[in-house]
Amino acid sequence: MDTWTAFILGLVGSVHCAGMCGPLALALPSTGSRLPGLVASRIAYNVGRIVTYCLLGLTFGLLGRTLALAGIQRWLSIGLGIALLTGLLGSRKLGLSQSVVGMVGRLKECMRVLLSQRSLSAVAFLGLLNGLLPCGLVYVACAGATNTGSVMAGTQYMAAFGVGTIPMLLTIGLSGKLIPWSLRLQLRKAIPVSVFLLACLLILRGMSLGIPYVSPDLSAGAAACCHK
Repeated sequence: MDTWTAFILGLVGSVHCAGMCGPLALALPSTGSRLPGLVASRIAYNVGRIVTYCLLGLTFGLLGRTLALAGIQRWLSIGLGIALLTGLLGSRKLGLSQSVVGMVGRLKECMRVLLSQRSLSAVAFLGLLNGLLPCGLVYVACAGATNTGSVMAGTQYMAAFGVGTIPMLLTIGLSGKLIPWSLRLQLRKAIPVSVFLLACLLILRGMSLGIPYVSPDLSAGAAACCHK
């Protein structure tokens, strides 16, 4: 998958982040009484998030690489695309298992403690933990990272996704104001569209039609891997 799709997903999806992570971005402690301290803490938080996204990209890229070597990358791509479309058509919030709920509770408790500290390391670690919280858009991005079939490409994909979310969250963190609710509702309508387009790209990629960038010939790549 091209990294531009991840960047657009992050950029559009950051409207969702404004509602979910915006309050946290506002509550971040400043490492100084002046503007440089405020800017440094917000940058450290976002860097922490992107590091976690990159680690997720590495993990899912490795999974995709393993599946590609097994010769099922095309079917994986189509399956992920269908799964995303199914999620859009019948989107309902799924209940989390008790073990997941407990893990999220522990993460939030750690984040609460970090919020009381005024150091760049604490804020950066807060960003690292924030990237582990359950988020549907992150799961969508992980699906794209898996489909890259490469550890490096998967890492780059998730990094591009994280960079796409920075403008919104950094603006919120620095301005001290959330986007007006009415405007956010309008912008959030673009999120399903971006997920739909990514799902279509995954399906087209899996069909291996030989169209550059959109649907490259994956069978040739698989054959090359087998002969290495």
